[in-house]
Amino acid sequence: MKGRVTEHQERMVDRVLDEESLQREHLVISLSGAHAYGFPSHDSDLDLKAIHIAPTAALLGLQPRHVPAERLEVLEGVEVDYSSNELQPVLLGILQGNGNYIERVLGAITVRALPELEALRPLVRAVLSRRIHRHYRGFAQGQLREWEKSGFRSVKKLLYVLRTTLTGTHALRTGEMETDVTVLLEPYGFGEARALVERKRSGERIELTEELSEQWRQEVTRAFSVLDAADAASVLPLEPQPPAVAALEGWMLDVRRRRFGA
Repeated sequence: MKGRVTEHQERMVDRVLDEESLQREHLVISLSGAHAYGFPSHDSDLDLKAIHIAPTAALLGLQPRHVPAERLEVLEGVEVDYSSNELQPVLLGILQGNGNYIERVLGAITVRALPELEALRPLVRAVLSRRIHRHYRGFAQGQLREWEKSGFRSVKKLLYVLRTTLTGTHALRTGEMETDVTVLLEPYGFGEARALVERKRSGERIELTEELSEQWRQEVTRAFSVLDAADAASVLPLEPQPPAVAALEGWMLDVRRRRFGA
């Protein structure tokens, strides 16, 4: 995380995570949002996405729960947005192509992690499928609606559309997860958006001119076309393959067995 945030921000992150780690065991905590997407500004919040492992005995009771945890707080001028989901629903979501969960394992900036994460990563890569197209297209459409609400003026909202379409495109084309849009712009024909990244880095509320807004409305349409073309030419299988799913489940069961008495 060093180099991505200031020392003061890092202290606030550690403060939150030390407190939350007393409540649950985290498999991984990742720095997401603008910092992971390549366009943080001085007023960007710190978006922490985590996966936690509940004690196995707690999952076998009469009312087993996979309760997510959320916390949004401003600490000494730093906004920290923390959320965590339990391991089983995360893995089920990964099998369904949920990019949010896949990115926590493969694509975001790891802040803290258990040793088990290294064994999990290749298993998650092995279950990736073209199901991720539906997730990233839907996510991008949601971001497009948010950009529309800004009158197609918000640079931040526009970059979120490009980030989601291009992360999905890259995953479908290569089987690899890349969340930093600055890595993806040139390879997929959106190099002009580097100017937008530089503008966004100066503040969260930077807006486009009317001329640029009109230009990028057309480019966003092309970004969706690039995503759809990547699905049609994807290196990934249509669905997760049974042997890979079995290996992922075996890893989870092993993790559960080691925590039965926790």
